[in-house]
Amino acid sequence: MQRKHLRMPLFVIATLLFGLKTYIVYRFMFDLSIENAMQEFILFMNPIASAYLIFAISVWLNPKRQMKYLRWTALIGSLVLFANLIFYRNFTDFITIPVLFQGNNAADLTGSFLTLLHWEDIIIFLDVAIIWYLSKQKFDLSVSLPRSGKIAATAVTFLLLAGNVVLAEVERPMLFVRAFDREYLVKNIGIYNYHLYDMTMQTKTRAQRVMADESEISEVETYLDEHSPDLKGEEADLFGIAEDKNVIFVSVESFQNFLLDSEVNGTETTPFLNDLKESKDTIWFENFYHQTAQGKTSDSEFIVENSLYPLGRGAVYFTHAQNEYNALPEILNNNGYQTSVFHANNKTFWNRDVMYDNIGYDQFYGEQSFQVTPENSFGWGLEDKAFFEQSIKYLQSQDKPFYSKFITLTHHFPFELPEEKANIDLYDSGSNTLNHYFQTARYTDEALEKFFEQLKQSGIYEDSIIVLMGDHYGISEYHNKAMSQFLGKEIDGYEHVQLQRVPFMVHIPGYEGGEIKEKVVGQIDVKPTLLHLLGIEEEKDLTFGENMFADQEDDFVAFRNGSFVNEEYIYTDGVCYDRETGDPLEGEQSEACAPVKKQVDQELKLSDNVIYGDLFRFYDFGNSNNK
Repeated sequence: MQRKHLRMPLFVIATLLFGLKTYIVYRFMFDLSIENAMQEFILFMNPIASAYLIFAISVWLNPKRQMKYLRWTALIGSLVLFANLIFYRNFTDFITIPVLFQGNNAADLTGSFLTLLHWEDIIIFLDVAIIWYLSKQKFDLSVSLPRSGKIAATAVTFLLLAGNVVLAEVERPMLFVRAFDREYLVKNIGIYNYHLYDMTMQTKTRAQRVMADESEISEVETYLDEHSPDLKGEEADLFGIAEDKNVIFVSVESFQNFLLDSEVNGTETTPFLNDLKESKDTIWFENFYHQTAQGKTSDSEFIVENSLYPLGRGAVYFTHAQNEYNALPEILNNNGYQTSVFHANNKTFWNRDVMYDNIGYDQFYGEQSFQVTPENSFGWGLEDKAFFEQSIKYLQSQDKPFYSKFITLTHHFPFELPEEKANIDLYDSGSNTLNHYFQTARYTDEALEKFFEQLKQSGIYEDSIIVLMGDHYGISEYHNKAMSQFLGKEIDGYEHVQLQRVPFMVHIPGYEGGEIKEKVVGQIDVKPTLLHLLGIEEEKDLTFGENMFADQEDDFVAFRNGSFVNEEYIYTDGVCYDRETGDPLEGEQSEACAPVKKQVDQELKLSDNVIYGDLFRFYDFGNSNNK
């Protein structure tokens, strides 16, 4: 009697191959941090559970459809994993649904995308090739189960998922409450279950606006009243020092503080900015932090314009561009300023054309306003030197006083610069991104120096204040090894937070009181600070930032992931550090961050409520915009 060969069903093979592949990608390509054996087990288990959930559905299909389902599901699942890996390499974050609606931005990412590809990425699609091959063979790897067998196979799914969630909650209590940390979610429940969770959150937030009412305003107002600065308005330093002056605000792309005073092979990276921050007419806040999230440059714009926090998922410029706001350009319009934005990119990028109109900008000088040629463009578009030079005529034509925001392009990932335009050597490390970073930074530094000269020659300089701000980080955690080499120290949680410092300089021509301020401040504080310098005092507003020249005992800089910095401590990834020494606090001392952490979480939640609920539509400003 001939023995019948037993073959493992293809859905089981697919589960094992896909699950193992996903674990390898998690562990060695995302490089997710593992702190103990339990985390390692969960990281191994959750892709197996997710894969089984996906592939076990096939048992309910007939044999032919089973094979087709397994082929295409494996391919789609692998593409999702691959897309997240590419996104992670650039942003050290995972894709959310709001980010997917920003897909039109991808048209300008071709060059960046190619630099993010690695040869080992082929492993993501090896199991797809195997599954595809096996599904096409003559020997039958499908299963034909009775209804009770199908139910039993499906029940295993829920057992695996339940076990995964229980272990995740044991390892990280209140995991889903702390959903601002996407890396913890992916480590504990897997990238596919994370995307299901993200869909649930998207539905919830869309419903929040429908359910919101004016009663929610009082909670925000009460919090802001309790935590207002000790000195306000004319009581604080420099109130009205720039009254009726033009404001030229330059958002410097991807610029971090570690560039200042740095050298490559004995050559200064930023000679102009080094001198500017030390000059007698410049106030430099050396502990100024960016606070952006997934929206990057658009987040920095949103924070500065509204003194609200960015959302943890997606970019407000896309998801809530139609909300009502009390934004900086609108306030300045009501106080006699002409407002404008200069950015040599297309008007729809980051949905700027819609958002700018909504928050009160009078004019947007986008890509069509500039002469862009092959000779004056590279990387992301018009080079910074040509950008500033071509903008002078528009500045001269504006009514005064004006507020004009400039957004640079050259110092943008992947930081590529034609060899003939480079005036500093490439750095030598294992990261091409960091190696090129210093060359484009030097180029932008030179462009800023020329811009200052052009402002003087055009007669605009003396009647203006010039504000320079780095919009967000340029070097992500993915390049920590190379950064450790450059800085000569390990990049732990403390150093990572310190690397989020970006330049913020207020240059006031003719001012003799220039200084370096050590106060801890952030982008959330820019709007009230600029209004203070211009002598505009808002009687009513929903503003979470504070004037940088005001005194406040419990001030802090909060980050979107729940980390924070104040004068005494730095808190990140559950560790409380002494800000001065960088040492992690232990025992009872580690609880020193707890009260501030509680306030940080409350403030982020209230800011989210303002945005998700579109609460400004219920707010009565009275005559607050009168000068």
